[in-house]
Amino acid sequence: MISLRELRIHGRGGQGSVTAAELIAIAAFAGGVYSQAFPAFGVERRGAPVQAFVRFDDKKIRLRSQVYEPDYIIVQDSTLIRDVNVFLGVKQGGIVLVNTEKTLDHPVPPGVKVITIDATSIALKKLGVPITNTTLMGAFAAASGEIGFPALENAIRQRFSGDMAEKNIAAAKEAFDMIKGAN
Repeated sequence: MISLRELRIHGRGGQGSVTAAELIAIAAFAGGVYSQAFPAFGVERRGAPVQAFVRFDDKKIRLRSQVYEPDYIIVQDSTLIRDVNVFLGVKQGGIVLVNTEKTLDHPVPPGVKVITIDATSIALKKLGVPITNTTLMGAFAAASGEIGFPALENAIRQRFSGDMAEKNIAAAKEAFDMIKGAN
C-alpha cells in the first residue's frame, strides 16, 4: 500500500516550476496513482522565488494545503538556498535534488539525501536555453522512482509538440540516465 508522498519544487518565476509540477502529476497519474499539483505564488515577477507542489497517493487526495513536510524537494536554482530555507520541513529519509555544478556546502538536515546535477548545462546542450524544469523532472523520476520514464515522456509530449517535445524529452532522458547511473 502506497501512502501519501509530497514534493516541493523551489524555483524562480519563469523557470517552469509550475509546469514541472503539473507534468510530474500527469505522469504519476498515468502510472496508476492519484496525484495533485498546484503552485504557491502571489504577484511575484519573473525571477522572484516561487514554489510548486505535487502529492502522490494510492487513494484520492483530499488535502488542499501547501506542502510543509515534503518527502522530496527539487531546487531549480541553487542561489535560492541562501535566500530561502529550502530544506524546511523535509522528512528524514527525504531526497533533495539540487541544480548545481558545484558541491553543496550548505548544512543538510540529518537523514536527508542530497543529489546534485548540473541541469543547466544539460538544458543548454539539449534545449539551447537554461530552462531546467524538464531536465530536473527526468532526474526526479530516476531519484525517487515515483514516476516511470515512459509516463514522463508522454506527459512532456502532451505539453510540447514537435521538435520542442523531442528536445525536452532528450534533456529529461539525459538527466534520468545520469542519476540512474550514479545510484
